[in-house]
Amino acid sequence: MNALLAWYFVAIWGAGYVATKIGLEYAPPFTFLSLRFAFGLLCLLPVVLLWRPRWPRNPMEWLHLAVAGLLMHAVQLGGSHYAQYLGMSAGVAALIIACQPLVTALVASRWLHEHLQPRQWAGVALGLAGVALVVWHKMDIREVTFGSLVGTLFALGGVTAATLYQRRFSPRADLKAAAVVQFAASLAVLAPLAAGVEGFRVHWSGELLAAIGFLVVFASILGVSVLNYLMRHGAATRVAGMMYLPPVFAVALEAALFGVVPSGIALGGIAVTCLGVAMTVWTRPQPAVAS
Repeated sequence: MNALLAWYFVAIWGAGYVATKIGLEYAPPFTFLSLRFAFGLLCLLPVVLLWRPRWPRNPMEWLHLAVAGLLMHAVQLGGSHYAQYLGMSAGVAALIIACQPLVTALVASRWLHEHLQPRQWAGVALGLAGVALVVWHKMDIREVTFGSLVGTLFALGGVTAATLYQRRFSPRADLKAAAVVQFAASLAVLAPLAAGVEGFRVHWSGELLAAIGFLVVFASILGVSVLNYLMRHGAATRVAGMMYLPPVFAVALEAALFGVVPSGIALGGIAVTCLGVAMTVWTRPQPAVAS
């Protein structure tokens, strides 16, 4: 079951790159994200009415869920979207954010007492190198500005901190309640930015609505819930290692939808990335203890 959920997350997160690229053509980043989370709350309303979630029991639990949501949604998505809006190429942004498994491994080994084997450290490094090869054709360092670099680093810090924070402070939170709290907190932060910075400009289209619907239902609700579930049932570094694969899936999807054929370097990078992920997530079966 965990393997199927992991592959679902990889596929949806990878497809999310394409859906986001489409959506940002019709609305600037903060506006696009505000629409996304507002629609997300509307989708969750019948869910929480039919299947009552277990709401946080005290103010501290509410606060922990809100902080994790702001890190995952407002900081990570806001930073990465705005970096691309400022001109950073998708390749550079993907490569920086792909450092997440490496950062997670460093944090987990230092503060979460996860002891990584040399093979897993090698897998983390190999996976990052593979992602670099996959996105190489989309990298343009000339388009990196100070603002876009800061935005992408915020995104990297946000997604890393969010996964570790929720695992540490809200490990047993009801996922439906968590989604409601986190969407609401993110909307409360992003909507004023959308209005004040961007004037809430929207060019309505079927493509925009389709992108929002896909990202809300399959990525923000189901995808993040799957990620939180996997974090509860696996080591942080092993789960984070799967984050190398969405850019690979995005390249494959781009080839299927738009006829963009990957180069030989990209294909080699896909193989290297898959090998690195395998080295990171595979654990040697424990020998049975004789009774």
